Amino acid sequence: MSLRQMEYFMAVVDEASFTRAAETLHVTQSALSHQIKALERSVGGALLERMPRGVRLTPMGRAFRPHAELAVRSAAQARRAARAAAGAEGGELHVAAVHSIAVGVLPGVFARWRAAHPGVLLHLHEYATTEALEEEVQRGTADLAVGPAPRDWPGTVVPVGEEEIVLVVPFDDRFAGRTTVTLPELADRPWVRCAMEPVVEGERFLDLVCGRAGFRPHTAVFTEHTSTAVRMAAAGVGVCTAPSHIVGGAVGEDCVVLTPDPPWRRPMTVFSRVPPTGAAEAFVDVLRSTWPASGAAGGRAQADVCEAMGAVAGRLPREPAGVGPSARLRG
Repeated sequence: MSLRQMEYFMAVVDEASFTRAAETLHVTQSALSHQIKALERSVGGALLERMPRGVRLTPMGRAFRPHAELAVRSAAQARRAARAAAGAEGGELHVAAVHSIAVGVLPGVFARWRAAHPGVLLHLHEYATTEALEEEVQRGTADLAVGPAPRDWPGTVVPVGEEEIVLVVPFDDRFAGRTTVTLPELADRPWVRCAMEPVVEGERFLDLVCGRAGFRPHTAVFTEHTSTAVRMAAAGVGVCTAPSHIVGGAVGEDCVVLTPDPPWRRPMTVFSRVPPTGAAEAFVDVLRSTWPASGAAGGRAQADVCEAMGAVAGRLPREPAGVGPSARLRG
């Protein structure tokens, strides 16, 4: 059994056709069939069944597929890592990120990276949750991921900054002349919710903190993307929560950004299966130096932020929202 045979097998599976797989691999169909038959002999049975219209996996093929896919992805990642270890002047780097980071932080990071390392091709993979990031890094789709700290990660985790969660209201809102607001003051307001909202202790973050403030948020609209929720909030549909780096450019135009009192922040990290080297290490350095600074909090709130940063990921203080220490979030 060889890596090439597994690559050929995955090509047939992905294309669901020997003909299309041969075209993708730039080999003859007879050469492809020969390699697949050799692979099947080595595993002791048929992996693929030819159908009148395409190809389907046999039971043995279904069992074999995830292992072959992992082997092929790991080999590709090994090649990239070996090239990157020689330095950050060539090759490619696959970066996975949650959507808010991809939209709000990485454009500036990528611009600085391209200026310093024009020979390295960047591939960006966007996902909605930290769990999806973990899965893609484990599968070898990405060399590293940027997002909230994962739970029980077996590899390397490097802190890179904080993400501040703010509240967005329209410019003519009754709170528009203020900079901060407590949750109890918003108890009677409708909310625009997002599928990418952080989850804490198995519960959506807004439900959790509003519950601790003594009310249940009334959801007016539920959206898929944070950027959509921000536009809805600016139009007056309802209040929304969003990372500050997504809405920063809209301040003073058609919406107002309010900081919750106490503030909500969560640590952001880079995590990977192995310690970053070469291009990956250089990328982490650029990311850390470019990361946007969080807003300043004073007195007790600032001290509580520092204390929360050392807590277990995903755990919130037990004081009611609006009066207790800063919350620490997990996406």
